[in-house]
Amino acid sequence: MQSSSKLFPVSLVSAELRGDLTEDVYRLKPNNSPDASVELALTRLGAADCPAPGRIPVILLHGSFSNRRFWYSPAGVGLGAYLARAGFDVWLAEMRGHGLSPRNRNYRLNTIADYARYDLPAIAAFVQEQTARIPHWMGHSMGGVTLAAASGGRYLDEHNAASLALFGSQVSKAMRLLKFPPVEWAGRCLLRRCKVISGSRLDRGPEDEPIGVAIETLRWHGLFGRFGDRLSDWWAGLPAVRIPVMAVSAKADQGDPVWACRKLFKQFGASGKQFIVLARSEGFSADYGHVEMLVSKPAALEVWPLAVAWLNQQHVEQPQGERLAG
Repeated sequence: MQSSSKLFPVSLVSAELRGDLTEDVYRLKPNNSPDASVELALTRLGAADCPAPGRIPVILLHGSFSNRRFWYSPAGVGLGAYLARAGFDVWLAEMRGHGLSPRNRNYRLNTIADYARYDLPAIAAFVQEQTARIPHWMGHSMGGVTLAAASGGRYLDEHNAASLALFGSQVSKAMRLLKFPPVEWAGRCLLRRCKVISGSRLDRGPEDEPIGVAIETLRWHGLFGRFGDRLSDWWAGLPAVRIPVMAVSAKADQGDPVWACRKLFKQFGASGKQFIVLARSEGFSADYGHVEMLVSKPAALEVWPLAVAWLNQQHVEQPQGERLAG
């Protein structure tokens, strides 16, 4: 089968018309990481009555225990579908072993560092090849954390990211007990006994998570931990980021509280930044929660239009920066 890309093997798994939307599902095999078995599913959404050329590409990253359905339900509802109907070229990425992305050989040890260093640049390269534009990125929860890691590590920069939007994303809240090495070590030992962390068993979502991500998070919050990996200090790299950033937090989000989301936001060095708190005190209809900030009827009325306004603002302020040279 002929590849859909000149960069690396890409297969078009399906091309369907879903009501008023077009849905093309690609499977990428970048071969750019130590685990050569990695394949990534990427779903492209567009409005059937809106020609693809000229549309602004937006890549959406789901959070933990989730997949593309967070953005786009089988009924055609969600922020992804909303953006497609608004005229954007929407791409729904699914991380290794999530949704339509098969589990790679070393799935159990997958980390956010892998997503940031290998997977996001490959996804960006393919979207840029298909659209001849620099894409915008939006991530929820761990999806936003992955964007922060990729930008802090310079795996995403102004050459493959026109803007970043983080929803309910932070890296500062943690149990204080993790600062005691015996507690952190004990946590790692317990996790290593598991094959995966079950989202359904914990009532966190439809997907499992690899223990590698959990062990990585414990290391961040340990006594001498930092937001980064052995090769790069992502936190220290964020002040050098010049990509425009919007961060959205939810007042009733206990897991990823406003103060922690704000702390991550402030670490970015970009001048074009915007921080939003979804709370009654800020003029919204409710104090939103972690999931409800994007998946709820109130979100469809109040939050989704904010996403469109942000993207339109970036398109007006940097129209030339979105197009690739040549």
